[in-house]
Amino acid sequence: MAIPGNLLSSTTESIDPNTSGWTSKLNCTIAKGTGGRNGDGCLVVKSVAAGEIQARTVSSYPVVAGTVYQAFSDTAGVVAERIGIRWLTATGTEVSVTWSLTTAAASSGWHRVSVAGAAPATATQAQVLLSSTEVGSTVNHYWENVYLGLPIRTVGNLLNFNTESAEIDAAGWASITNAAISRQVPVVSWAVDAYNVGGHTLAITAVANGNASALAIDRPTVTPGTEYLAYAYLQPPTSGSTTWIELRFYDGSGTQIAAQKSTLAAPGTGMYRQRASLAAPSNAATCSVAAGVDSATAGQVLRLETVVVTAATKLQAGSVMPYADTGFEQGVAGWTTASGIAVLSRTTPWGNAYFEGSYALNVASSTATASTLRSAKFATPGAAGQNFRAQILAHVGAGSWTNITIKVRWYNASNTDLGASTGTLYAIPGGSWYALASDAVAPATATQAAIELIPTASATSSVLHIDQVVLWQVLPLTSVQAVDDSGYIQLTLRELPLDWLLTVYRITPDGARALVRGTSGLVNQQAITSDILVIEDHEAPIGVSVYYRIEMRSSPSAGPSSRTSAPAVLSLADINETWLKDPGNPQRNMRVVVQGPPDWEQPIQQSVQRVRGRRRAVVLSGIRGGLEGSLAVWTRTDEERIALRTLLSSGNTLLWQANPGMGVDDMYVSVAGVSEGRIGGPAQEPWRTWTLPLTEQDMPVTTAVNGAAGRTWQDVVTEFDTCADLLAVYATCEDLLLDRRMG
Repeated sequence: MAIPGNLLSSTTESIDPNTSGWTSKLNCTIAKGTGGRNGDGCLVVKSVAAGEIQARTVSSYPVVAGTVYQAFSDTAGVVAERIGIRWLTATGTEVSVTWSLTTAAASSGWHRVSVAGAAPATATQAQVLLSSTEVGSTVNHYWENVYLGLPIRTVGNLLNFNTESAEIDAAGWASITNAAISRQVPVVSWAVDAYNVGGHTLAITAVANGNASALAIDRPTVTPGTEYLAYAYLQPPTSGSTTWIELRFYDGSGTQIAAQKSTLAAPGTGMYRQRASLAAPSNAATCSVAAGVDSATAGQVLRLETVVVTAATKLQAGSVMPYADTGFEQGVAGWTTASGIAVLSRTTPWGNAYFEGSYALNVASSTATASTLRSAKFATPGAAGQNFRAQILAHVGAGSWTNITIKVRWYNASNTDLGASTGTLYAIPGGSWYALASDAVAPATATQAAIELIPTASATSSVLHIDQVVLWQVLPLTSVQAVDDSGYIQLTLRELPLDWLLTVYRITPDGARALVRGTSGLVNQQAITSDILVIEDHEAPIGVSVYYRIEMRSSPSAGPSSRTSAPAVLSLADINETWLKDPGNPQRNMRVVVQGPPDWEQPIQQSVQRVRGRRRAVVLSGIRGGLEGSLAVWTRTDEERIALRTLLSSGNTLLWQANPGMGVDDMYVSVAGVSEGRIGGPAQEPWRTWTLPLTEQDMPVTTAVNGAAGRTWQDVVTEFDTCADLLAVYATCEDLLLDRRMG
């Protein structure tokens, strides 16, 4: 599988099908081995004699001085190893090598090494170096899944790459108390496609007995009222160590005003992702993240990997509940036992029982009785008369439970209890996790709501696990909206089942179906990764009523569940205009004024044989081709002229659309050499006349819609200090949107 953004070829990355991307640099021979995970191949580097061995990439890859690059690889062997970026001048002279630290131990299992650094001032190209120091001759070391490129960071992270990863140095962190800050490379096996983990970790070492902690020096800005989520992999020194992560908020003067600590219930000494969440207070300006170990013994080390602070995502689109009360990652949050004997706690240890994250709410009943559990109250703006849905995931942990009732309890602005909904009763079988939901209409004066659960234990010492508790206003499962000015129909799909497969068809009045295009190509059995999906269908026909059929399958061979949308019609107000669209780059789509329609030709390959003595010729014909002709259009402004040049520059197959009744159907076309002319008048006249030679094409079936791939302005702000910094990296705004960098 190709690593996104890799400068290395797929062969060099995966060592499949051969080792042509690699060569010996020092004291070694190379060969192709088996047992890799990124393809079956791997690079075998064999020592010629005892001592350091090095292999390097055959090619050198262009770099921009001052820009940070990252290299990583998965490796295995009988000694520790390191990876380096070798910087070269334009003539191939070595400038320097940026080496990773050597791994803390050897391992015969695949584990990650990584390094990052800025290209030196005189560097114009770089190579990847793989190094180990073997204890004898003919000793093998193994490498695969090799990357060189721009740093791979967590999309949406408010912290910069070095604070997140410590791949450059430990300068992003400072000691709070009793801590020495450094970097280490423990041996950890990560998934082959876990590209933003592995390599260097931040090491917090207790200088003396007692609590030890460190703080990220980054202070990214936050929006008051927004809920944020901090998380990191923690590797405790012992399974009994008390280690934690803490999200902190600061006011404009830098004074800490709020914090939320989340303590790891470690099952061992591996890497465990721990989460902490909190809404930014009204006077919050910035945030940071801290981590530490309590009651440490001098010399004990807490390691951090992939530290992230990001705006918290809702586990159900539109849910009014914060992450802490939904996922129980840092405790029971605002949940209480309103009546009965049930005792509430967070499940333990980490990973023992959960549906999302690493923990769940643990409900323990010592007797076979019912208890009433209630969440905190949450604001429900505009709730009056609206239908809301409460949903939980439930799992029997021990004993047995007869049933559970799910209700919504309403409150007004004065916190007066308006009563609870009738609720929905469910039996609770053992075994799996079950999604249980209940709908309720908000009373006229309701402005707040709480979820109320009434589980009934049918045996003593029973335990029930609750996770992913959400409450949201019920909106249509499917909605459509024609956006005429931009030439597309917006299709919104809600409450999609995660990890199922999705197919979306556009259906016209004649019953014809066409797959709709998305960010991964035509939406045909694509994995569902979010419960809400918004699709912009830029290929919907003009002036024709269409609707959408949505099919969902639990597996490729399973029968589909389906839903359909309401009809929608896309309009083009001016019949003299026509749309020219790039299916893969809808940001380039534009309207132009038609000067003259094509006079079509349909070419055909023929061979005419005239037989002596025969009156009629023998004609051998191929299949008659598609339509060919020249479309004449005008652009009216300098902006339109530049936009049309941009649209045509890629040479991609375009979609030409006109209003019904204009004598042409929607058509995918290839545009040959174009002519651009003036219409007369002064030099300042912006109108231009264009002749576009068109050749009819099939609809592109492998093209996906380009986009920001989850990046937001926050990612830009995190990576670049000023707008001037962007000018040196991106040539156009479109390049910024698509993260298409110069150099």
